[in-house]
Amino acid sequence: MTGAEQTEDKISGNVVSAWYDVAMAITAKRRAYYSARTGTDPEAAQLSFEVFASLFLSTYRQLSSGGYWDEAFGYWCVDNDDVPGTVGSDVANYVLFNTRKHLWPVDDRVLEYSEIDVFDLIEFLHDHVSKPLEGQFHSYSGCGMHWHTFDQKEGQGEYRAALNPLLESYGPGYRLNDLGEIMELAPNGMGKLLSALPPTDDDQARERMNAAIARFQRYGSGIEDRRLAVRDLADVLEKLRPQVKEALNGKDEADLFNLANNFGIRHFNEKQKTDYDPVVWLSWMFYFYLATINACLHILDRRDKRSP
Repeated sequence: MTGAEQTEDKISGNVVSAWYDVAMAITAKRRAYYSARTGTDPEAAQLSFEVFASLFLSTYRQLSSGGYWDEAFGYWCVDNDDVPGTVGSDVANYVLFNTRKHLWPVDDRVLEYSEIDVFDLIEFLHDHVSKPLEGQFHSYSGCGMHWHTFDQKEGQGEYRAALNPLLESYGPGYRLNDLGEIMELAPNGMGKLLSALPPTDDDQARERMNAAIARFQRYGSGIEDRRLAVRDLADVLEKLRPQVKEALNGKDEADLFNLANNFGIRHFNEKQKTDYDPVVWLSWMFYFYLATINACLHILDRRDKRSP
């Protein structure tokens, strides 16, 4: 190997190491300092939209400089100008076609975007991010690193790890899930309930519960979405009703279904109550039903394990 090649190899190794340091810094666990840890300054703990958008842009730039979108969107080379990625040479129109919005390039106007625009962009970027693994350093005129091997799953994981602390601190609190969808966080104390695995072999019931949770939590879900989520949970209880009767006394079991049937959730008739505040009632009924289903299933599971 020539001296020039050895120098190039050394430079390349240093650059890869630098990008690795960037990735580690992005995914490092954020420490909660005094006011956030003790809850003594709630206003400071929640980010305004302006601050959130600015921090998102900073995170995007940090990852972009590390090559996390080079596979999809390409890169610039001093010798070859714009080198296209997998989406082709016209990235702006590709973004327009897929989002129906003029969101590219990100750096130009992201601080002028609405919340919906930024959230659309976050989900779109999740679909196209990939972690660079191997490449060559182009030293001429300080061109930089040209990557050729990527891992999308790892890149998406690091992207979520970088953005979720920001999302959790903005508004009511959000989270980017493994599918790249922004979901609203559960109220305090309810997070474990949403992620709990109900002890049942009934795939249909489990799928309906998961669908209800996703529908209820998804960013932008409206009153009708939440009503349908509650109805799905009520349907699960209806399916489990014969078993629920064994776990609850008759009056408690009847009250569960009266809630759904009398508050305009499952069946519509002139006797139903529909003048309640849906924001409050639907949220309460959703978590009440979800907790009840899990409680009944655990009771039945314990009974079955005790049976000879």
